[in-house]
Amino acid sequence: MRSSDRSSIPQGTLDMLILQTVAAGGEMHGFAIADAILEQSGDVLQVEEGSLYPALQRLLVKGFLTGEWGKTPDNRRARYYRLTVPGRKQLGVELAEYRRVSGAILRIIQPA
Repeated sequence: MRSSDRSSIPQGTLDMLILQTVAAGGEMHGFAIADAILEQSGDVLQVEEGSLYPALQRLLVKGFLTGEWGKTPDNRRARYYRLTVPGRKQLGVELAEYRRVSGAILRIIQPA
């Protein structure tokens, strides 16, 4: 897919997407998280570094992720992120709210 076919991530959903990606993938570094989001979205949602790393820092500060420095398979230094118990709870809250809001939007744009 061409990069012009990619879309920005809707406001307020990046944290949820990161938490879900780490929950599914286990311990991951930032580039792997961004790559997984792009791949899982069918090459539609691209996370820019300027959005990704501030979001990861925000999730660390809130205690939803932990981060530990390590080496990538190609021997580069990277911070590996892991979901915490509070992060798993927050993911549940965010998923429920997203489903509620997206359902409401669907009722408006696809009336019975």
